[in-house]
Amino acid sequence: MMNVDYISTRGEAPALGFCDALLTGLARDGGLYVPREWPQFSKKEIRALRGKSYQEIAFTILSPFTNGEIPAATFRAMIDEAYGTFRHPAIAPLVQTGPNSFVMELFHGTTLAFKDVAMQLLARLMDYALEKRGKRATIVGATSGDTGGAAIDAFAGRERTDIFILFPHGKVSPVQQRQMTTSTAANVHALAVEGNFDDCQNLVKAMFNDAAFRDKVGLSGVNSINWARIMAQIVYYFTTAVALGGPDRKISFTVPTGNFGDIFAGYGAKRMGLPIDRLVIATNENDILERTLKTGRYDMKAVKATSSPSMDIQISSNFERLLFEAYGRDASKVRAAMESLKQSNGFEIGEQALKAIRRDFRAGRASEKQVAETIRTTYAETGYLLDPHSAIGVFVARKKEKPNTPMVTLSTAHPAKFPAAVKSACGIDPALPTWLADLMHREERFQIIEPELKAVETFIGKHARGKTTAGAER
Repeated sequence: MMNVDYISTRGEAPALGFCDALLTGLARDGGLYVPREWPQFSKKEIRALRGKSYQEIAFTILSPFTNGEIPAATFRAMIDEAYGTFRHPAIAPLVQTGPNSFVMELFHGTTLAFKDVAMQLLARLMDYALEKRGKRATIVGATSGDTGGAAIDAFAGRERTDIFILFPHGKVSPVQQRQMTTSTAANVHALAVEGNFDDCQNLVKAMFNDAAFRDKVGLSGVNSINWARIMAQIVYYFTTAVALGGPDRKISFTVPTGNFGDIFAGYGAKRMGLPIDRLVIATNENDILERTLKTGRYDMKAVKATSSPSMDIQISSNFERLLFEAYGRDASKVRAAMESLKQSNGFEIGEQALKAIRRDFRAGRASEKQVAETIRTTYAETGYLLDPHSAIGVFVARKKEKPNTPMVTLSTAHPAKFPAAVKSACGIDPALPTWLADLMHREERFQIIEPELKAVETFIGKHARGKTTAGAER
């Protein structure tokens, strides 16, 4: 099997091996790491995955990405341990909701969101890479809700890392907030930023671009700018397709999308040989991705607060990875687009690149009213309860499905993470699973902070224990 190294979408940072890319997060030129080549799986190899467990499929699909840097037995043990934390044996089970309609449940992990799938593995990979180097790392992440809780759960108590999560103060659901602020681990720090998610994400990127600070605290990242997050998410496209008759039948996927990471993983699966028919982007009223596909112009507007806060985003970080592919991996065109985004809040996508994107992707949006209506009607017709993000997916999927192609909507969070939205839509108050029943009564611990780089860096500098660089680059 081939081994893979990693290159930056902006073309001005050194190529790295797997562990270095893992610890580096954002490339030094501001770009995102992508595999130099996509590993390839033939139809025969994909057929051979039938009947195998999620863990076995993960090991097969992910091994080529590790560049031979982790012994096979060690990597397999990490996968088994990561997914041993899940409360469903299938990890990402399928539920049929209509003749050709399915929901892939990605909320059976410890924090009830799809982020657990990647985060539990990422924590173990990072531990391994840091231990191998005798290093510590300071992990920073921005969250619109779910990433923070998943990262804190996965990294809490780990000896080689301190974790700082920035979330927009007052703009995440109460359950999401408690999952970040009630950890008792000494290495966990939750920062409530007086701003929105884009402010949090910009602060994280600014810290990565501050080379002196980055080196001083050994900065590393867990947002989906980190390649390992995307990589881990590729697996469930394979497990689902195989369960529904792939590779001998094409499957379509609809993905509730904010930061473009989850759906880019689907694109990765397609590039690796998985026969996917349509990849459908589902957005809420913050519909920058739908507008981009329609007009060919990526244009930022003000963020609107909605019942699906994890998707209240205008800067879709992982879209840069798709641009790189759509431009035939011409990093200079990506650099120009990102410069234009910085200067004028938008950029045009060239005609050929737009054609390439439209070949693989469709897009749709759901208004607040349509989200509530979808939660209500789905429950009334099937007894199945959707959270608002998954409801956006189901609403858009219904408009984009084809008669004979199975359409799978990714259900990204448990309805109990968004009880107010679910209750107002259908009158049902979704209960938290028993093991989280006391969550809302646990004591909170967090720091409110202004959206200023100096304030955030000072706080992290004071509380981080990792004073040696984790990332490989100098």
